[in-house]
Amino acid sequence: MAVPNGEDTPATFGPTALVTPANLVTIARIAASPVFIAMVVLWGARWSTFAVGFTIAMTDYVDGLLARRHGATRAGAFLDPLADKVLVLGGMAALVANGQFNLVPVVVIAVRELAVSGYRSRAGRRGVTVPATKLAKWKTFVQLWAVGFAVTPPLAAEAHWVATATLWLALVLTLWTGWSYLRSARTLEAAQLSGGAIG
Repeated sequence: MAVPNGEDTPATFGPTALVTPANLVTIARIAASPVFIAMVVLWGARWSTFAVGFTIAMTDYVDGLLARRHGATRAGAFLDPLADKVLVLGGMAALVANGQFNLVPVVVIAVRELAVSGYRSRAGRRGVTVPATKLAKWKTFVQLWAVGFAVTPPLAAEAHWVATATLWLALVLTLWTGWSYLRSARTLEAAQLSGGAIG
């Protein structure tokens, strides 16, 4: 997770560093996500599936701590949201394949995520930083729990509506934050490219 380094702790790595403890954890999170996705497809809702997914998701907190301690990097700013998307979209796709999730909200979520990622990549090449908002972080949290609830055995068997309701809530937040990004995109780019600041 790319977060500002604390003022009282000198950064160990500069913003251009590639191999840092935080980035290695993030890369491990990306590499482990296919294991979780395969478990969802092959076994569905099991405590082992939930445990693997939960562990992968919680490493986001670990790489955030490491980034604060050693210094945030541009690579981390790219890799961290990528790791979230691999886990979330891969898990949702697996649940669609299992018949647990409706295809429509998952496709809409995937299109929005890819569109915003493409915009951020293009903006980054122009030297424009597009920070994640607090609501966008909550959106990712809700997306993760939609997947998590779907692979929790008691909920999957007796109250699958919890996962379904969480998925639709995630869709609403995904669309809302996507619209917010598009609404502020031109203002943000103009201010940063002209040397201004966004409050």
